Amino acid sequence: MLTIAPETTQDRDVLLRMTGVRKRFGVTLALDGVDLEVRSGEVLALVGENGAGKSTLMKVLSGAHTPDEGRMWLAGQEYQPRSPLDARRAGVAMIYQELSLAPDLSVAENILLGMEPTRGGLLDHRAMRERATAAIAQVFPEGIASTTLVGRLPVASQQLVEIARAVAVGSRVLVLDEPTSSLTRPDVARLFDLVRRLRAQGHGIIYISHFLEEVTAISDRYTVLRDGRSVGGGATAAATHDAIISLMVGRNVDDLYPRSVRMPGKPVLEVREITSRSGKPSGASLTLHQGEVLGVAGLVGSGRTELLRALFGLDAVIRGEVRVAAYSGTDGTFSSALGVSPSRRWGERMGLVSEDRKTEGLALNLSITDNLTLTRLAPVVTPAGLDKEARHWASRLGVKYREVRQSVGDLSGGNQQKVALARLLYHDAEVLLLDEPTRGIDVGAKAEIYRIIDELATAGKAVLMVSSYLPELLGVCDRIAVMNRGILGPARPVAEIDEHKVMAEAIETTTTERTGVTAR
Repeated sequence: MLTIAPETTQDRDVLLRMTGVRKRFGVTLALDGVDLEVRSGEVLALVGENGAGKSTLMKVLSGAHTPDEGRMWLAGQEYQPRSPLDARRAGVAMIYQELSLAPDLSVAENILLGMEPTRGGLLDHRAMRERATAAIAQVFPEGIASTTLVGRLPVASQQLVEIARAVAVGSRVLVLDEPTSSLTRPDVARLFDLVRRLRAQGHGIIYISHFLEEVTAISDRYTVLRDGRSVGGGATAAATHDAIISLMVGRNVDDLYPRSVRMPGKPVLEVREITSRSGKPSGASLTLHQGEVLGVAGLVGSGRTELLRALFGLDAVIRGEVRVAAYSGTDGTFSSALGVSPSRRWGERMGLVSEDRKTEGLALNLSITDNLTLTRLAPVVTPAGLDKEARHWASRLGVKYREVRQSVGDLSGGNQQKVALARLLYHDAEVLLLDEPTRGIDVGAKAEIYRIIDELATAGKAVLMVSSYLPELLGVCDRIAVMNRGILGPARPVAEIDEHKVMAEAIETTTTERTGVTAR
């Protein structure tokens, strides 16, 4: 039975209220009395480090978990969902980072999946088309055919189909969980336009993101979770990034991007006009020095990842020259052969951290020890010796773990990333290729990764770093080069550029593409 929540004049705009929510899993107290409110026509940002309780709280809201204690009200009525379907019928929709769509069904079929209108016990196709068309009109201003197979749509459009599904079933509260993680900048702008339209229609939106720039750009208020508790919040317009970060990590973060005195030395990697078989990169050149962090910026699909894969021997290079300093020989000698394998690059003391740590960068079902040492067992081959090495490097990088024989998949995203970096140090790599080294990890873990990169560069390591997050590149790197459609521009000192200049170069259309004449 539904009961009316206590209400005052101030409460009338409150669409969702959660009070004193607790949830325990065995000995782990995941939520410890969390309070949360969302009003009609507002975007509430829910922020916190990985493990702070955000996912558990949203699973309670969406009916996937039953709280041990606490109460919830939706539009003034007590709300106790028994399942995600129950929650959706009540008006709460979750839009997860990993989309839950049927790729072989049409847009209309996906929008009404599980909620298909019937007539006389049969599907009412006319009502189905009408309801799907109305939802599409709200979400896709430019229009989209309701008969299009979802699997043929780009990721950004698939995400909008998920939101259209929520709108079609009358959801009043929408939860967007890391919605921009796979989107290009134009797609993010389009998503934000949609969020603002939904807000204007009176929806309550909970926006979860690790990107504070997005939080301040799209939200009206914010709530911070730490260790399963609500630790603060307020109007986003009145908050600084430093204040939000301090609430998230429980301490002042005076300098998110530490920068020690770096003394760039001799060149250790020289790339001359390389072109890969895929065409990205195309004629790329760069020089990387000891003790330097060189950043590569660019839009998704510009060829940044392909550049690192080509340098590491994962993608075939058909033209050009890659010269790696021979650390084991005389200073100044280089190895310049193309068509090399990753094992040879390891031997030349070059290491790569992949952007996709879950499928390429780490073996999540294997232990910390195995992930650190499997590609370089000599000179230590005994299990005890390998465990000792793993403990040493895990300690050096501040990995939080129970034991080194623990599965890497049990670690948080930030600690997984530290293990991936630790493997490079165990290999004694002097040239580190880092592809999106902070993707999918929280602000506190990012600060630790930035500290590690700074320490490595200060110690003389050479770092080539790809990132989609411009504040990160500007804060961490000494120089930045921009990749545009496979073409790598010149590397410039960070003191000479800013976000606007980098983005302008990243989205600039070549003269050939504009006019059919000469390329820039």
